[in-house]
Amino acid sequence: MRSRVWSNARVVHREYFYSGGEYVKVTSGNITDQYMVGQIYVERLTPEQIVHNDPIVFIAGAGQTGTNFLETPDGRPGWASYFLERGFVVYLTDQPERGRSPWLPGNGIMASVGTRVIESCFTAPSDFGLWPQAHLHNQWPGTGRIGDPVFDAFYATQVQLQRNNTLSEERNAKAYTALMDRVGPAHLIVHSQAGSYGWRVADARPQLVKTLIALEPTGPPFENAFPFEGRERTWGLTILEISYDPPAGPNAEELKTVRIPPREANKSECILQAEPPKKLKNLSKVPVLVVTGEASYHQPYEWCTVEYLKQGGVDVTFLDLPQEGIYGNGHMMFMEKNNMEISERALHWLLEYEVKLHISEENAL
Repeated sequence: MRSRVWSNARVVHREYFYSGGEYVKVTSGNITDQYMVGQIYVERLTPEQIVHNDPIVFIAGAGQTGTNFLETPDGRPGWASYFLERGFVVYLTDQPERGRSPWLPGNGIMASVGTRVIESCFTAPSDFGLWPQAHLHNQWPGTGRIGDPVFDAFYATQVQLQRNNTLSEERNAKAYTALMDRVGPAHLIVHSQAGSYGWRVADARPQLVKTLIALEPTGPPFENAFPFEGRERTWGLTILEISYDPPAGPNAEELKTVRIPPREANKSECILQAEPPKKLKNLSKVPVLVVTGEASYHQPYEWCTVEYLKQGGVDVTFLDLPQEGIYGNGHMMFMEKNNMEISERALHWLLEYEVKLHISEENAL
């Protein structure tokens, strides 16, 4: 199926390549051979008319690939279509050891996400009530349960992922940093698990990441609200090192923290930096938009991530959808019934920063 919006986008050139990767030696018996690990599949879609100089790079969440941004499970236009129609070059990617990005057997452990997690946390949380706002979810296009055609179409897209969260974060950061070096300045749009990868890429290449839009990034700082969020984050936002000023020391031992009580009902407490907070040395150079749905499991604690970014000196905007009159969204907001309304808000923010960045670059000349 091809939507009207996709047709209007007029993709005139489609190409793919692989970015990143490194060779490792593997010995089996008396034979030693070399294999590549950590490379990512990248697809570049170019519209008929390029309006914006800086492209958009999408990084999907756990168990998903670049295809999840192409269309929704019920066949409507996805965010890739939306931004293509508005004149952006779009890069769709598959994380290392995910989808079209190869996995080397014996190198970490591959895992799959079962249907119960998908139903209870993503597509039908109102049926399970695992967090206070879950009953508000009403934007998924279907029942969200096994046997519903939309759910089945969505679950069919879910692929295996690297179970070792440290290895996954390390390889993602390397591969996407290599991609930024190849692509040049670009906007990043990351979802869920890819949040920590976005923080690390922006930390490594703040001069190339023009803006960072984080759709419910992995959180909250330091600890996990849900078991499937993975390993706790020693460096606040990430498992592995990011830059602080003054430095956080080996294994972030100089990163002092304090627990903050919730500021309103149905919110979580937070772990933030103790005063005076250290600055996020490189990440603070990148404008950030954090987007959160009304009915998502992120809703109780997303404010913690935003406050942590503010503490670190990041120019962060919190697009808390219910505060903007957009209701009923869960964790998969970019493919729910009102996905285009949300993409319009994200684009509006991005365009504002494009103007600001253009003015700053002109003044620097």
